[in-house]
Amino acid sequence: MELIYTLDILGTFAFAISGALVASDKNFDLFGVLIIAFVTAVGGGMLRDVLINAHPINWIGDLNYVWTILAAVITTFLFKSKILPLSKTMFLFDSIGLGVFTLLGLQKGLTYELHPIVALIMGMISAVFGGVLRDILTNKVPLIFEKEIYASACLLGGISYLTLDVLHLNNNINFVISATIIFIIRWVAVKYHLQLPKIKDDLFTKH
Repeated sequence: MELIYTLDILGTFAFAISGALVASDKNFDLFGVLIIAFVTAVGGGMLRDVLINAHPINWIGDLNYVWTILAAVITTFLFKSKILPLSKTMFLFDSIGLGVFTLLGLQKGLTYELHPIVALIMGMISAVFGGVLRDILTNKVPLIFEKEIYASACLLGGISYLTLDVLHLNNNINFVISATIIFIIRWVAVKYHLQLPKIKDDLFTKH
């Protein structure tokens, strides 16, 4: 569990930096950058906890998330020009965070005895809605609605977790396998510019 928690903190750090960079590019002041970083990093988990009435809310019950976000904002403020060239490294942490957030949210939903499908949705909310809130607050079309396979990777990884759980696979092994599936799908999608099909024409459209 310590490894999973460490990955969770690393994912939080990466998500917070991504939010801070977006806010910085929009010329937000330091407080605005802090808010966007905070929403990006823990907004999804906070929304999940509100929906399932889980208390305390994720970051309220563990202030390490708050310190991690503050560290990410300070790091961005001091070393932005050095962070930007590290896009591949940040993508690595971001993708790890995506997998970990999805599965932790899914597990929490199952702990609260939600139907597996609802728990799966909670996992997806945990992973992607911080980014959705970030994009809305910075006046951008949310990434998951516009391009890239993002939420779909969470969905497939979550389905993998539920399937292996039914087969009574060791939970830690299941977690690693399912998180790896999310990471690989995300990596392949970005590397090869894969996207889900868009609804442009129907069967009755004349060409």
